Amino acid sequence: MALENASLVTEFILVGLTNQPDLQIPLFLLFLVIYMISTMGNLALIILIFLNSHLHTPMYFFLLNLSCIDLCYCSVGTPKMLMNFVLKENAISYEGCMTQFYFFCFFIISECYVLTAMAYDRYVAICNPLLYNIVMSPKVCSYLMIASYLVGFSDGMIHTGCVLRLTFCDGNTINHYFCDLLPLLQLSCTSTYVNEIEVLIISGINIIVPTLIVFTSYGFILSSILKINSTAGRSKAFSTCSSHIIAVSLFFGSGAYMYLKPSSSGSLDQGKISSVFYNIVVPMMNPLIYSLRNKDVKTALKKTLTKRNF
Repeated sequence: MALENASLVTEFILVGLTNQPDLQIPLFLLFLVIYMISTMGNLALIILIFLNSHLHTPMYFFLLNLSCIDLCYCSVGTPKMLMNFVLKENAISYEGCMTQFYFFCFFIISECYVLTAMAYDRYVAICNPLLYNIVMSPKVCSYLMIASYLVGFSDGMIHTGCVLRLTFCDGNTINHYFCDLLPLLQLSCTSTYVNEIEVLIISGINIIVPTLIVFTSYGFILSSILKINSTAGRSKAFSTCSSHIIAVSLFFGSGAYMYLKPSSSGSLDQGKISSVFYNIVVPMMNPLIYSLRNKDVKTALKKTLTKRNF
């Protein structure tokens, strides 16, 4: 079915984060700085992992993919939001809106499973260190990443396909800064019951299942850490895992608040604030969390800068 047959609307108007004129420029500058830190931080982490051979391990292979995903999905909606702060009317075509929505779903769902793979990697490293090189072989790591991207691809197609079946009649103003799912559902002039059931099922699986796997893994990890006699060993193990726990809590917590509730409950303004957190703030925090608390990354940065200066 052609896109024009699925909707009477040819373009949408994005309201943006706020309508208050006094806040437009300050918010533009704030989120521009956050976006620049996010892009430069993730790009720097990708380059460091590529250039330093001692970082070519499963842990940093997953971190490399996490940074690539963060770099991409924070760029899906943020540039449009920044434009909305300085333009009077921020329009996006129907096709562009659906494309933006698909890539947002693809990247954010893929990140769910990359974080899950990282938790499994830490579980094997701490609970079964003698089997680590066998269990987390390059082939296994590649399969885990391919599976993460395939789930993101397929679930993104399901979400987008369900939105394409909706009809948007007269209203074309989206109370959001990008084409997110819940504002689109509220804008539709046809029944969204099937979509809401689909959202609860798919989002529930993509949030609850990875969260259970992550916290089960860290339950075993915590049990193993407490058995370590050396204080230095316990401290090192806690330091290695705490970064990932912080990243997982930020990402899944804000995502669960946004999507594991009916679209009619709460206001869209609260939803916008929540989406800002996982869509803009979390991609900025991840490289900071994994670099500032990681001695290997700090060492790689010093070596790289020393070589460049030399």
